[in-house]
Amino acid sequence: MKADVRREIALSPDGRAALSAGRTPLLDGVVPKGVKGAPALEILGAVARFAGGEGNVRVDTLRRRLGPDFSAAVLARLLRRGLLREREVAIAPGPGRRTEEFAVLAEPRVGGPGSPPDTPPRGQRQREILRVLTVSGGRAAVKDLLRTAAAGRAALRALERLGRVRVEAVERPRRPFALDIPAEPPVPLILTPTQQEVFDSIGAMIDEGRFRTALLHGVTGSGKTEIYLRSIERTVRLGRKALYLVPEIGLTPLLARRMRARFGEVLALLHSGLSDGERHDEWRRIRDGKVDVVLGARSAVFAPLKDLGLIIVDEEHDSSFKQDEYPRYNGRDLAVLRAKMQEAVAVLGSATPSMESYRRATQGGYALLRLPERIGGAGLPVVERVDMRREFEEVGRESSLSRRLLQAIEDRLRRKEQSLVLLNRRGFSTFVLCRACGEQVECRRCSIAMTLHMRDQRLRCHYCGDARKVPQSCPACKSSHLYFGGTGTERLETVLHAHFPAARIERMDRDTVRGRGAAERLLTRVESGEVDILLGTQMIAKGHDFPNVTLVGVLTADALLGLPDFRAGERTFQLLSQVAGRSGRRETGGEVVVQAYYADHHAIKAACDHDFAAFAAEEMTYRRVMNYPPYTSLALVLVKDRIFDRASAGAALAAGILREAGKGSLQVLGPAPAPLERLRGEYRVQVLVKSASRPEIQAALSRMLAEIDRRNERLPGLVIDVDPMSTL
Repeated sequence: MKADVRREIALSPDGRAALSAGRTPLLDGVVPKGVKGAPALEILGAVARFAGGEGNVRVDTLRRRLGPDFSAAVLARLLRRGLLREREVAIAPGPGRRTEEFAVLAEPRVGGPGSPPDTPPRGQRQREILRVLTVSGGRAAVKDLLRTAAAGRAALRALERLGRVRVEAVERPRRPFALDIPAEPPVPLILTPTQQEVFDSIGAMIDEGRFRTALLHGVTGSGKTEIYLRSIERTVRLGRKALYLVPEIGLTPLLARRMRARFGEVLALLHSGLSDGERHDEWRRIRDGKVDVVLGARSAVFAPLKDLGLIIVDEEHDSSFKQDEYPRYNGRDLAVLRAKMQEAVAVLGSATPSMESYRRATQGGYALLRLPERIGGAGLPVVERVDMRREFEEVGRESSLSRRLLQAIEDRLRRKEQSLVLLNRRGFSTFVLCRACGEQVECRRCSIAMTLHMRDQRLRCHYCGDARKVPQSCPACKSSHLYFGGTGTERLETVLHAHFPAARIERMDRDTVRGRGAAERLLTRVESGEVDILLGTQMIAKGHDFPNVTLVGVLTADALLGLPDFRAGERTFQLLSQVAGRSGRRETGGEVVVQAYYADHHAIKAACDHDFAAFAAEEMTYRRVMNYPPYTSLALVLVKDRIFDRASAGAALAAGILREAGKGSLQVLGPAPAPLERLRGEYRVQVLVKSASRPEIQAALSRMLAEIDRRNERLPGLVIDVDPMSTL
């Protein structure tokens, strides 16, 4: 796992042909404009000269030999065009077992072979080691022993030779930070009649011991997590294993602490936030059968659990379950497949189910279980919509925080209650505009506006990570009249501090919770009441249970509606419903203030009314009329290339083959430039494929790939995404 590798490259047959001919059409467009360094033919020649016995040369060797003439951009293009081939060679194993040395006093025995000699220790350090060991009960960690005794390793080795001490290596598994948080004793809970009914239904499925899938549709705060945990306990008592999937690692810390109190050492954690060593040790514990329950994000669906009896997929609607790089699997769908393969029960839970899961449940494919009410006496929070168009007319200026939301926050501060403020855009300013010529500062590699991050005084692209200094003048017309517009979480934090200087304000987004354990520490502080206002992106919207939060404010609630994606309304409804559910989860009750310019959109109205049925009915009507999932299967074929014409030609080729292969049974849309036309330096042209039959789509895609191979066409930037979560 995670072995250290080095990159090696070699000439392909096409590369040898290009090198021997001196120039071929294959080299056209290889060297990008403005790139300094050796031309493509020189790099091909250097690979041939420096290649070893197997015909490969290390990339770092090539970089060192060519010096300033080396061009990573040209090398990357040669690889994409198929003139060079690349392979990775393992040079060192990945993380292994971590051990710790312990020194143990040898037990004195009377006479006989193998007894410790009577020779006393020869020096002061050896005597001190023996004294410390004796005081420590005859056993101590070597590093602690040598530090306490102020002795070196040589003195300990001498005692080993004398037979007075033996040193043994003991395996010390690395523990994820979230499992090192002290576990709180479980609080006994009594299920409501509705909860008990749902739990009995899931329990009956578990007892049957065969594959079943259930959709648990429960409003926020209805007690879904307690049902999950009791279902896991029931599964473990029957001698089977359980898997609990959550969409993001931000949801795991407090849940891990709660689960550790219930399951102890038989709980394992798997997610991308672990170190390589922690992931290695957790994976081994699972594989060796020392674990009954695994908690993790989407990749945990591959955990090597034997005799799996239950899979929980919490927040099943969340797009984070879909991996946006190869292999492009959906953790939710794969969980159902794995449950089927292992005769297990799959429970998909959400307060805002995906349209696909909801339709399958209402059509009888899944068992539909409902928790329509919150536990306790608070009920769902009261939601108020603020039309920011009217706010602007009445106030006379643009403001990120409405008067209604400011007053509500002030009320909570006075009552010693907590507030959450959601703004799903990080950074300080979300765009930089020239007032003179209207030019917007975009990323050099993506067709997207760059965001100002005030902390490090840089403009950053949130797609490719490119960064540059803040310009003093317009890159196009050199005017100094730049406008830094839009509000991100960093600027909002400044605004909140200005309005409430005495409040304890914290921000939670990718910029503030990067370090190990940072998210866990911040969430623990919020839970313990050390934070008055928590603002952040969608990281604060899901799964958290803060007992003292009685107010949620949502800024630019209609921002997602402007995206050219058929799931925009569904995502808006889900995000608003989820974040509103953080408010008033105890008897105190809660309130939500939703700010939007398009406050009358059906997704916003239904979310504010807590009416999933009304939203689903209207959304399903649109999907049916426009022939989108869940009424059809969808595949996205995307071609990427540094040159737009090549990407467009490749997409046209794919579309033509698909139309021919579909023979009228497929609806093929495109090719057309993707809404985000350029990302990470590559142009993107896409084709959408729709069909009522998934097997027909799969067969057409297979024929497309076979035909591309038969024609010997080169589409190195071809991406196929079946059931895409986004068409951007």
